[in-house]
Amino acid sequence: MATWFNKQSRLVQILLLLIPFVNWIVEICVRWSAFLKTKSILTLITAIIVTFGGLFVGWLDMIWCLLFKHMILAKA
Repeated sequence: MATWFNKQSRLVQILLLLIPFVNWIVEICVRWSAFLKTKSILTLITAIIVTFGGLFVGWLDMIWCLLFKHMILAKA
């Protein structure tokens, strides 16, 4: 899912992260797939944080995507 998200155009990425409920679902999918791929403790912590408080992190990721075209700690 992280690879799919990073392949999308920047406009699609921003739109997915702008809409609140969609933002949370996309964050959960991307974060847990990034954890399953890397098995890093840092990606596990971010996946858990996003699962319970993803709205705020999603908006930070939206700004990060504007600058770098990928989510924080989810570069595939």
